[in-house]
Amino acid sequence: MIEEIINRNAIDELAAVIDSKTQFVILSHKNPDGDALGSSLALCLYLRARGKKATVVLPNRFPDFLSWLPAAGDVLLYEKEQEKVAEVMAAAEAFFCLDFNTLSRIGELGDYVKLSSAPKVLVDHHLQPSDEFRILVSHPEACSTSELVYRVIVAISGDELLSNEMAQCIYTGMMTDTGSFAYASARKDIYLIIAALLSTGIDKDLIYRKVFYNSSFSRMKLFGYVMYKKLKHYNKYNAALITLSYEELQRFYAQKGDTEGLVNQPLQIKGVRFSCFLREEQPGKINVSLRSVDDFPCNSVAEEFFNGGGHKNASGGELHCSMESAVELFKSALQKYKDNLLG
Repeated sequence: MIEEIINRNAIDELAAVIDSKTQFVILSHKNPDGDALGSSLALCLYLRARGKKATVVLPNRFPDFLSWLPAAGDVLLYEKEQEKVAEVMAAAEAFFCLDFNTLSRIGELGDYVKLSSAPKVLVDHHLQPSDEFRILVSHPEACSTSELVYRVIVAISGDELLSNEMAQCIYTGMMTDTGSFAYASARKDIYLIIAALLSTGIDKDLIYRKVFYNSSFSRMKLFGYVMYKKLKHYNKYNAALITLSYEELQRFYAQKGDTEGLVNQPLQIKGVRFSCFLREEQPGKINVSLRSVDDFPCNSVAEEFFNGGGHKNASGGELHCSMESAVELFKSALQKYKDNLLG
C-alpha cells in the first residue's frame, strides 16, 4: 500500500480545476532535465486522456537523449517560438508549474504567468516554494516531481487512465532524478510506484538504454578528455572538481545534454563525498552543478557560494564571472565546509 502524502484538500482543489477548465499550459524550468520533461509530458498526456487541450511549454531546449519520450515532439520552446507560445499562454485557462519552486526559474515565461488571472498550480519537490501559486502540491521528501505527478493522476483517476506512455515519462523522470535510483530513493513507496508503472507494460531496461546508451561519438570523446585532463581530486577535502570552458565545449561540438551526468563521475572515487562541475555556457557565465553522498549538504553550498539551491545531495547554481573566480569560490567552499567533508 502506497502511503498518501498529498493533502486530500489539495487533490480536491486540483481535480476541480481540471474538471472546470479546458485549456492547460504545463511549464517547467530552464535547461529542463529528465524529471522536468518526464513529469510535464506525463501530466500533458493525462490531461489529453481526460479530453482536455494541454500544451507543454519550456523556456529552452531539452537534451536530445530525451527526444524519444512520448509527445516530446509537441513541446513548444519559448527560445524558438515566442509568438506561438504567447498565443498559447494567453489562451490558457490554468497553468501547471512543474519541478520548480518560483516563477523566476522559467525566465520570461514567468511574466506571462504572473499577468494571467488563470489558476496557477505548483507540483514540485524542491524546498521553499514561493507564494505565487494558488494550489500547492509541494513535497521535498518525494524523489522527483514525476513521482508526484503519478500520485496526482492516481489520486484523481485511479489506475484506469495511467497509460503505458504516461508510465514511460514518469519512470524516466524518477530514474534520472535519482541517478538510476542510487540516491534519494530509499523509501519503499518508490518501488511500489515502479511496480505500478511496470504493470502498464513499460520496458525499464529499454528506457535506461535510450537515456544512457545514446551518446554521440563527440560526447564520448568529451567524457574521456574530462576524465584525463579536467578532473581534479582535492584529496584532503574528500572532494573533486571538473571545469569546462566555453572554448573546450566548442572544441568537442558539445550539444544540449552532452555534459549530463559528468558531475556524478567523481563520486566513484574512493572517499569523495562532494563533486562540483563548473561549465562555462558562454564567456563569463558559469553553470554550477553539485553532487554529494551521505549527509553533505550540497544545497547549503549552492545557496552560500553559487547563487543557487536544490536538494541535499543534488544542487546547482549560476555565476557571472571568470572561470578562475569560480574555482576560487569552490576552494572557499571547501575550506568553509571542511569539517562536514571530513566528518
